Amino acid sequence: MGAKLVPFGGYEMPVSYQDGIQSEYIAVRNEAGIFDVSHMGEFFISGEGAEEFLQLMTINDVGKLKIKEAQYSAMCYPDGGMVDDLILYRKSDGYFMVVNAANIQKDFEWLNQYLAEKVTLKNVSDEYSLIAIQGPESRDILVAFTTVNLQMPFYTFEDGLVCDHPVMVSRTGYTGELGFEIFGSTPAIITIWDALVKAGAKPAGLAARDILRLEMKYCLYGNDIDKTTNPLEAGLSWVMAFGKKDFIGRASLLEKKKNGQSRQLVAFILDDRGIPRQGYEIFLDSEKVGVVTSGSQSPKLKSGIGLAYVDKPFHKAGQKIEVIIRNQLVGAHIIKPPFIKDTSLHL
Repeated sequence: MGAKLVPFGGYEMPVSYQDGIQSEYIAVRNEAGIFDVSHMGEFFISGEGAEEFLQLMTINDVGKLKIKEAQYSAMCYPDGGMVDDLILYRKSDGYFMVVNAANIQKDFEWLNQYLAEKVTLKNVSDEYSLIAIQGPESRDILVAFTTVNLQMPFYTFEDGLVCDHPVMVSRTGYTGELGFEIFGSTPAIITIWDALVKAGAKPAGLAARDILRLEMKYCLYGNDIDKTTNPLEAGLSWVMAFGKKDFIGRASLLEKKKNGQSRQLVAFILDDRGIPRQGYEIFLDSEKVGVVTSGSQSPKLKSGIGLAYVDKPFHKAGQKIEVIIRNQLVGAHIIKPPFIKDTSLHL
């Protein structure tokens, strides 16, 4: 397929395919693209104490999860810094956790450190491959190959057949478009990939995926969130269930919430030409007020866009800032995310 491969999270991953990043991006926003994201990690947590254990380990309220529902969440250190962000799926016999590729070993060890009685934790990453079909036409393409009801609500899943292979189909994704993620054995996923590509889903790589997630202000671990950032300043307070009994990091995060954050993760658009990149500094009236965590050129907006931690009170939408790009100050302004609002996400 002419994929350009790069090392990513310990894997060789396609950064782009032969038609290039722009055409992959356009396919996902307007039609359908397909991503191989088999590098992601998967754990299975089961046993009588599984819910209580996950309530302690994750910041969202696991008790709210019904069978066949998914939940975006994160794990924090006692100081409120982030171990990882993740998605938790509740199955009839336990919980399926999907974590970032570069964090598989670290996350597994972190969970093991606190493992309680009557809880079984398994790293099943090698048993699963994962592809994501994303875009306004994703449902129309996938429906021809599956028994699964694809009208399922956002953040739910079904176990069923795709191309006659038993898989898990989840209505989730990292693009802001209508889409489905398909978990299954490697032979099953190869067959399904080939069928979906043949039916019109365009192979897309990491570079297009990064632009798509950035336009939605979806955080990327290692860029926008890590052990030095907390969910409050990252704009993830909606994920935190302070009302539940306890979770690791809760006391620190409550303290931070009470005292207020000194900075906030914001979305910004350049007013002039340029592409902001991770680590570029942000200034206001000759004073450094922030640093870029993610940046790219938005094909749809035809402008440089980025995410950055900016000191308060300069974090509000409409605020003018300047980014140092190649030793030049380039004007920009902060916006209320997402950058792209008219997507197919809830079709």
